[in-house]
Amino acid sequence: MTRRHFMNHLAGSAATVSAAMTLGGAISANAAEMKKNRKSAIMLWMGGGPPTIDIWDLKPGAATGGPFQPISTTGNMQISEHMPLTAQQMHNLSIVRSMSTREADHNRGRYYMHTGFVPNPNITHPSYGATIAHELIDQRPELEIPPFVTIGGAGAGPGFLGMAWSPFAVTSNGRIRNLNMSIEDARLKQRMYALQEIEGGFANRTKDLPASEHAKVLKKTFDLMTSEQMKAFKVETEDQKTKERYGENGFGQGCLLARRLVEAGVPFIEVDLGGWDLHNNVHATLKDTKLPQLDQAMSALVEDLEQRELIKDTAIIWMGEFGRTPRINQNSGRDHWARSWSCVVGGAGIKGGLAVGETSSDGTAVESEPFSSEDLMTTVCQGLGISSEKVYKSKNGRPMKIAGGGKVITELVA
Repeated sequence: MTRRHFMNHLAGSAATVSAAMTLGGAISANAAEMKKNRKSAIMLWMGGGPPTIDIWDLKPGAATGGPFQPISTTGNMQISEHMPLTAQQMHNLSIVRSMSTREADHNRGRYYMHTGFVPNPNITHPSYGATIAHELIDQRPELEIPPFVTIGGAGAGPGFLGMAWSPFAVTSNGRIRNLNMSIEDARLKQRMYALQEIEGGFANRTKDLPASEHAKVLKKTFDLMTSEQMKAFKVETEDQKTKERYGENGFGQGCLLARRLVEAGVPFIEVDLGGWDLHNNVHATLKDTKLPQLDQAMSALVEDLEQRELIKDTAIIWMGEFGRTPRINQNSGRDHWARSWSCVVGGAGIKGGLAVGETSSDGTAVESEPFSSEDLMTTVCQGLGISSEKVYKSKNGRPMKIAGGGKVITELVA
């Protein structure tokens, strides 16, 4: 189902005016109470597989180490010299240096790191965005905008949870395609009401899940068009100084939008920064482009979350589908590597300032307890107050634990 498909339905449908039209005032009046115990998560997705040996787990002096030097941080670890702003925020973040996975193919690795399950032709598993949004939605009954938003990328789907938990994709400036309707409000409401009656009757007669899920998504789309909460997407209303601090590029403005969506109550936001498939000229690209862009936006996001007292309730997850080879290839690049690499997490009950796990002096192997996608996201779920013991049932009735039944990384949780 695409947004254009939903909008085409809306153009021939209607719905009644709901209390949502005046909900904005009630939300403002009760904002402090609503924010209590309201958890969220932001995933910073590094599509392509970032060379974590050059960012979070440097090996100075080793043949595999490359030219970058480590610098001290506000946490108990060192990171790349080209991440100086983020170094000042590492008391809020921890590095898991002993990630060890098996999926070194882009598509398979992306699926695995987004779901905690290896791809299976017989079933499509829900992404962590869909799962976390599904589990946290009860904390914000006032939410009218989508609970799972992806910025600058497509995100991963809801699997067997149903399309009501699909990612809602926007550009880094909050632009939503196909949202504006060239029709008067009254006419739109009449058409929505007619469609609601038709689809509701069909779903009740057939007891068909796709039909009921489709009706839910259409209602959410209409709510989206009429809600005061849509102002959260208007990142252009931020002052110029703030926009410059995050970086006036897609990823920077995406991270700024993520902060605004957390403040609005969205449970899960994914911000995409692609371009990490660095088989060529890895260090020049990192130094001149990727790391300055990442450093500026990531540090501003963490700093803002801390200053606004949101960090204690907002999990931050930085990762790609895998790492890159310790060996530097003949093209001055690094290739795919899943055996020993790093992810970064923090916020929402996850301890900051730590480097968990250890790799060998040349980065080619994990020398401590290895951790998987399942372990990482089980830890994030615990920090968010989501029980990893909860079991879902897929459409074929197969029971499945959240996060693939991984173990908690005990060093990271209180």
